[in-house]
Amino acid sequence: METRKIIVTRRIQLLINSDDDQVRHTIWETLWQWQHFCFRAANQISTHHFIQDQIKELFYLKDDTKVKLTDVHKDPDGILTTSKTNTTYQFLSKRYKQEMPMAILGCLNNTLVSTYNKEKEAYWKGDRSLRNYKRNIPIPIPAKALINISSIEKSRNYTFSIYGLYFRTYFGKDLDDKYSMWKRAIEEDYKLCDSSLQLDSSKIYLLAVFQFDKLVDNLKPEVIAEASLSMEIPVVVKINRYQYRIGTKEDFLYRRLAIQEAIRRCQKSSGFNRTKNGKARMRQKVNIFRDAEKRYINYKLHVYSKRLIDLCVKHQAATLILVDQQETEELAKEEKFVVRNWNYGGLRQKITYKANKAGINIIVE
Repeated sequence: METRKIIVTRRIQLLINSDDDQVRHTIWETLWQWQHFCFRAANQISTHHFIQDQIKELFYLKDDTKVKLTDVHKDPDGILTTSKTNTTYQFLSKRYKQEMPMAILGCLNNTLVSTYNKEKEAYWKGDRSLRNYKRNIPIPIPAKALINISSIEKSRNYTFSIYGLYFRTYFGKDLDDKYSMWKRAIEEDYKLCDSSLQLDSSKIYLLAVFQFDKLVDNLKPEVIAEASLSMEIPVVVKINRYQYRIGTKEDFLYRRLAIQEAIRRCQKSSGFNRTKNGKARMRQKVNIFRDAEKRYINYKLHVYSKRLIDLCVKHQAATLILVDQQETEELAKEEKFVVRNWNYGGLRQKITYKANKAGINIIVE
């Protein structure tokens, strides 16, 4: 019986645990300030490491110039006074130590350096550009920063604090597994890993990351599922002698094109709307329909990916192969309609996430 470590993320809404308006205002100001510093720090981390690697390309330097990106104390040819990862941490410490907890920036630094190292080969090949982090970047929160966790009497919610800021969870009706996973993490059945805070307009969310062991005892290594993704039929999967079609072109596009047409009508008429609050008021309906389109796409991709993984589990397939996926995506880039109206990347990402959670190996050809 095989055991695998599964890592999943759940978005839990948080409320500020105080009825004092002044305290609530102070906490919001602190969170917005932290997010702004994380935004600046993220781009600085990425830029610093890119520049460090580019030093080797400065051919006009002296021939005897040392360009080895290692600690000079460990390697005499090194040009750094510390490890490569610690260079940006020291820079952030010098800039932001008095402004916010350094544990947050340390967590951010480790994550972004790891991401940069995975992608830097693609930078040199020209396959992708250097990441540009946006102002709404989540605020990394180390797991040990969540302290004083206690349950609220006669409620399923909990209170806790993060660096002196007090919050309480809000699970609402909780039709999914957020509450059960949170409770199991409190009882130490699951491990609560480094997570993050996401600020969305007037709401605060904890992007909680849970790790747990999953027994994979009903999957057969000899059973392989082959799936192909396309716009005509979103997912076609073949498992042994069985073949299934998940979704249709009309099923996905009909509603999406209808929403796009509604957006165009609103855009044409927005110029005649009253401008009580400037452009935001004029374009309010346009933004409502754009959000509706995003929610619809996300829902459909979740449905398709879940049905695919459910079929793999039903037939006990231990491996899922996405056939000719890279070639299909390259061909799709040449057609504007497909690029605008189909989401290969989003569907592949959701399939990968659900496959890992179910203990299924996924291969992208």
